[in-house]
Amino acid sequence: MRESEEVSRVKGMRREELLELPAAVDLETGNRALGLGRSKGYELAKRGQYPCKVLRLGNAYRVVTADLLALLGLAA
Repeated sequence: MRESEEVSRVKGMRREELLELPAAVDLETGNRALGLGRSKGYELAKRGQYPCKVLRLGNAYRVVTADLLALLGLAA
């Protein structure tokens, strides 16, 4: 098993799941991929300290999938 596969499995999502994500995902999905809890993920997003690019759309946060995959070492 490659290191990137181990990372994605440990973080809560399989590699295949991650590669099938749309261009942007909700914060809950980003949190799950990174192994972050709900409160911690929202706290980081609110402070602008989320580990990858987050868009604020009204009251909703969206995680840019390309940045998420790059952070996890799965960039296409």
